[in-house]
Amino acid sequence: MSLPVDTREELIQTAIKAKLYAYVPYSKFRVGAALLCADGTVIKGCNVENASYGGTICAERTAILKAISEGKKDFVAMAVTTDVPAVISPCGICRQVLREFCHVDTPILLVPADYPRGPQQGYAGEPTQGGVRVETVGGLLPLGFGPEELELPRVV
Repeated sequence: MSLPVDTREELIQTAIKAKLYAYVPYSKFRVGAALLCADGTVIKGCNVENASYGGTICAERTAILKAISEGKKDFVAMAVTTDVPAVISPCGICRQVLREFCHVDTPILLVPADYPRGPQQGYAGEPTQGGVRVETVGGLLPLGFGPEELELPRVV
């Protein structure tokens, strides 16, 4: 799915703003996410660390859980950014949560900290727009396990 330019830019800028609220006293690694809902609402998320480490929650999951808690369950796209001038992909847990709530074709925009860059080559020589790499949930988690697998018939 291709996003309109203004929608794409709003999503990216919202992720950049969300990063400002990250609570990262341990890693100092800020992450911001912006989740576009089907009704046009954009939900921000940032990472929130915890001294017990296991209690830490990533920006992507923060955005999804905020949306779910507000009754929103139909998502169109997500943008994710950090302070690193390279695109950083969601962690494994976030990929699985994305797979739970998003269609496998949902675009995930991976935004470098130095966005926007001029036209250049991304991973594997792919051209990028402003340095942004666009993936899909299915691309981030190939052969992912989703809710529909729980509905498959079982052999008893």
